[in-house]
Amino acid sequence: MKDLMQFLDNSYTCFHAVKNIEELLQKEGFIKLEEDAIWTLEENQKYYVIRNTSSIIAFKIPYRNTIKGFNIVASHSDSPSYKLKPHPTITDVANNYTKLNVEPYGGMIDYTWFDRPLGIAGRVFIENNKQITEKLLKMEETVVIPSVAIHLNRGSDLTFNPQIDLLPVLGDSQKDFEQLLSSYVDAKKVLSTDLFLYNKEKATLVGAHNEYILSSRLDDLECAYASIKSLICANNKNIVVASIFNNEEVGSMSQNGADSTFLVDTLTRIAAALKLDYKMLLASSFMVSADNAHAVHPNHLEKSDATNHVYLNKGIVIKHQAGLRYTTDALSEAIFKQVCNLASVAYQDYTNRSDQRGGSTLGSIALTHLSIPCIDIGLAQLAMHSSLEMAGTFDIEDMYKALTSYYNIQYEIKNGNIVLQ
Repeated sequence: MKDLMQFLDNSYTCFHAVKNIEELLQKEGFIKLEEDAIWTLEENQKYYVIRNTSSIIAFKIPYRNTIKGFNIVASHSDSPSYKLKPHPTITDVANNYTKLNVEPYGGMIDYTWFDRPLGIAGRVFIENNKQITEKLLKMEETVVIPSVAIHLNRGSDLTFNPQIDLLPVLGDSQKDFEQLLSSYVDAKKVLSTDLFLYNKEKATLVGAHNEYILSSRLDDLECAYASIKSLICANNKNIVVASIFNNEEVGSMSQNGADSTFLVDTLTRIAAALKLDYKMLLASSFMVSADNAHAVHPNHLEKSDATNHVYLNKGIVIKHQAGLRYTTDALSEAIFKQVCNLASVAYQDYTNRSDQRGGSTLGSIALTHLSIPCIDIGLAQLAMHSSLEMAGTFDIEDMYKALTSYYNIQYEIKNGNIVLQ
């Protein structure tokens, strides 16, 4: 839990999350691959590849004679936030304020961003001697989106105009964002930016017995972190893969999202480098889509399904939806529940109310490019897409154990029976 909290605190944006994961992998001896180079892969070795600084795929290769397929876990690196627009300085001399022009990235609970200490972080591209250099950036300054006092706003319905109500204050009318940026880089040479607001409050344990964690970006860095830690510790017989994609919160339609070819490109190159039949490997492969799930709200039981209640600290959540917004079917469910049984990990089933539209996640998007059995799972949490989210302290250990168990198994169907080895 201490390591997870440190990871959450230091992963201000998807770019920083991937950089932190890369450093963790390098400490464990993983070798970086480049997409524009020939891949020479060895047995009993481990590798990773990064696309667009914000998505990463790590994998381990066992001895060749044990390989039957791929065991894949998919999660995502991004979280809802507010992105700075180009030329973000809005100076209002009459009101003596400078504000930042931002727009929503993903669907967040807007009111949870008011009156918080917010930082600015992301990446910038800089012209450097006729070359372009990318630099990660975390600015030390704090900005805030001030709420309107209740005395001036009685009867508010908690709906906000993002162009009016959700602009952070940078300072008085003498402040200018470009001048501030010059404290970190040569602003005149900045060609482009991907900069976001993030909540500067640190992850903390809450509850009478510290049984909960309160943090930003639990969705989905909690699952991403667990997938990497499990991959590192796996004693695998198959090729095991942890794929962490950007842009899930805005539909995954990017060069490195779940709706891109990044995963398929990587898997086909692995098979080619090892001189294995890619299609035969897929026939014995499996995917786990790991993205957090909604727990029963303590004050609103009516928001949950009538018979499938999910709670914090009660085990892995298996997500179901008849319209296949979640990929779980009886086959993938049976396999993964058996994996949990082998690891002595509890699990619980989640469905939305039938009169309520739920969100989608990585699994169904990735399967448009990769036709293998898949299950959607996650960890129970409250306040999803809030600037601070809440989850169970003990569930992260269950996820680690379940994913490690999953990475270590192989499955095949013989005479109509599913055999796990």
